[in-house]
Amino acid sequence: MTAAVVSAAVFSLIGTIPASAQDEPLAVAVTVDGQDIADRTVTIDPAKPVELGLTAINRGTQPVRVRSVRVSGVALALTFFSYDTTVPFEVPAGARVTRTLVLDLAELDGQAMGLLPGSVELLDADRELAASAALVTDIRGSFWSVYGLFGLAVLSLTVLAWATALLALARHRLPRSRARRALRFLPAGFGTGLTAVVTLSVLRVMPPEPALEVPVVLGAAAIALLLGYLTPHTQPADDATIPITTRPIDPTTEGYPG
Repeated sequence: MTAAVVSAAVFSLIGTIPASAQDEPLAVAVTVDGQDIADRTVTIDPAKPVELGLTAINRGTQPVRVRSVRVSGVALALTFFSYDTTVPFEVPAGARVTRTLVLDLAELDGQAMGLLPGSVELLDADRELAASAALVTDIRGSFWSVYGLFGLAVLSLTVLAWATALLALARHRLPRSRARRALRFLPAGFGTGLTAVVTLSVLRVMPPEPALEVPVVLGAAAIALLLGYLTPHTQPADDATIPITTRPIDPTTEGYPG
């Protein structure tokens, strides 16, 4: 539990690099159903086909060959859906090329739901990234999708982690060391942060982007560490020393069995 939760938080912190940070000669402008994806949330209904418009702009001095287009959605550094479509075309130097695709995303119903950050990527002949554009999707999928079940699993593990830590506290079974007591509460804190991020996404409040998920997960973990550090350590009642006073028995006393 601890390793999985910590890994998810760490990869969330370092795993996403904005497309604008990549120094590539090719850029791409994307529309979904005729509307630009910039600064808006794209609603995707798996029951309906999606019209994807691409305008590739080559600002370099060499032509760029595009082999395929990939549409993907990521949360907590995990890819929850990814679709590749082969669309070979070439973008001459200093020119722009427009292509329109119709995507059937019916399988998305069982893969994701809620707000998810994603990207539209152009891949070259070696399947290397040539250009990409970021987008935020509102997936109208099933609650029992992979993403929904992932959220339920995280919630269940979080409840288990809290129950284990609090039960140990109630039974006075926590370690004597404050540092070890704090670490005992750490998995519950990470799980709480992850649960909050997934819940906000499923309820369509905020997408699980690094700017949200990293502070929430690390903040919840820090609070849990502090709570664990401040928990009192009480000696178990079974180990308590009870003073006993003894005295010799006079054998001449009436009622003595001898």
